[in-house]
Amino acid sequence: MFNTMTVTKAAGALIGSLLFLLLANWAAGALYTVSEPSHDGEAEQAYSIPVEEGGDGGEAAEEQIDFATFMEAADPAAGEKGFGKCKACHKLDGSDGVGPHLNGVVGRDVASIGGFAYSDGMVSHAGEAPQWTPEALQEFLENPKGVVKGTKMSFAGLKKPEDRADLIAYLQAQQ
Repeated sequence: MFNTMTVTKAAGALIGSLLFLLLANWAAGALYTVSEPSHDGEAEQAYSIPVEEGGDGGEAAEEQIDFATFMEAADPAAGEKGFGKCKACHKLDGSDGVGPHLNGVVGRDVASIGGFAYSDGMVSHAGEAPQWTPEALQEFLENPKGVVKGTKMSFAGLKKPEDRADLIAYLQAQQ
């Protein structure tokens, strides 16, 4: 089945492939070299990009938004669509679900629904921000876990201020 010529051809193909890989590695090493780290532990840079220094040490300043402007232009109908994300845990009929009911939440005291088991984080947040004002709600809805450490609410938040304003306008209409 196998004769000497077949074995010789297979061995030649294998050795030729390995030789090609060896030469390709040598050529790539000649083109792309990585310098050894210097005595301070950092490798030498091939080029650098100049970056303008900011007045605050180069850190980006957090963008301030005028939420009152967003509230003036808020659309409760769009907020009703946005409330679809909240329906899994919250209700508007006065009964509690996984989360407390949200009818009348705008202007209500934080962690004030009797009989609902609030997290310790939410109870302590009531001392910092005693009422759910539109401004407090917009901050909370942007990043719930960032505003109330230890909250049970697993929602990631609404990143667009327009969406938060629409949702708050819808919740205000549900008083």
